[in-house]
Amino acid sequence: MSMIGELNIFLGLQVKQMKHGTFLCQSKYCRELMKKFEMDKCKEATTPISTSCYLDLDEKGVSIDQTKCRGLIGSLLYLTTS
Repeated sequence: MSMIGELNIFLGLQVKQMKHGTFLCQSKYCRELMKKFEMDKCKEATTPISTSCYLDLDEKGVSIDQTKCRGLIGSLLYLTTS
């Protein structure tokens, strides 16, 4: 593309330039998110929560890190809009 070489990664997106066109892939960004938020060793589930489960206020529960939660939400929003 220029003197610095071929474009490979741009804003977290992998860029592959071929004869037939330019292709974007987000697999590297997804893997980095999984590591960053310590979800790379979690088990997979077909549904994120049981459909028969009712959510109530957990008065004795452990408080969560709001900064980490906001970072996760922001990263997922970027992933879905890019």
